[in-house]
Amino acid sequence: MKLAVSTLGTPGQPLAEAIAIALAGGCDGLELRLHPDMGVHLDMTEAEVAAAKQAIAASGLQVLALAGYARAAAPGTDTSVVDEIVRGLRLADALGAQGLRVFPGGSDTAAAARRIRAALAETPGDGPRVFLETHDEMPTGDAVARVLDAADLPRRTGAIWDILHPWRHGESPDRTYKALKACLGYVQIKDAVSATETVPVLLGTGAVPLRAAGELLHGAGYAGWASLEWERTWYPQVEPVAEVLPGARRWVSEYS
Repeated sequence: MKLAVSTLGTPGQPLAEAIAIALAGGCDGLELRLHPDMGVHLDMTEAEVAAAKQAIAASGLQVLALAGYARAAAPGTDTSVVDEIVRGLRLADALGAQGLRVFPGGSDTAAAARRIRAALAETPGDGPRVFLETHDEMPTGDAVARVLDAADLPRRTGAIWDILHPWRHGESPDRTYKALKACLGYVQIKDAVSATETVPVLLGTGAVPLRAAGELLHGAGYAGWASLEWERTWYPQVEPVAEVLPGARRWVSEYS
């Protein structure tokens, strides 16, 4: 299993600092949040894209994904959603990322599948994938799997198993993994106080079933990515991500 760290944990810090933190923490890659504060966003100039790509390449890190905010199942027309996904995929391709994270942002399975298919039709057949996260209105593995099944593009899509959200909505890790195992893109790891109090805590000190998830992945021979999504952007009072990375590295090592 390979370890990435999300730049959600380094709010306001430039890409160079995020790279340095990732390297010091023994990471193999980065999950880059798309936001102007992070220096990686949809309105980057060609020069900015080239500089970011060069800095990442020089570090030896891989770009697991761009963490975008397109809402694939959101109410409304398709055009703006498809356009945002296409722009994200093109930036992911330019930066050498494996894919683009999108949120459900609604409960319309058919619309999400249709929009994902439309966006991928406008990008190269061997280009980055669309990763749909277990989140908001589709927090379970069952819900995300239904969208990806309907999209029917298994080589260009995948699920992100954010271990927190399915569990806090009552879906066991076993059921989540069963739903997602055929389409699993990567795993996001984190810990929190409880299912209702989601303030981040050091891995292994909260209530999120990280051990159960790790045992499932290990038993299945999972050799993909785990990304530490330390939500310091939303909870600025928590520890710096550098203090959390050793626990993430131990988790990856234990279940690899």
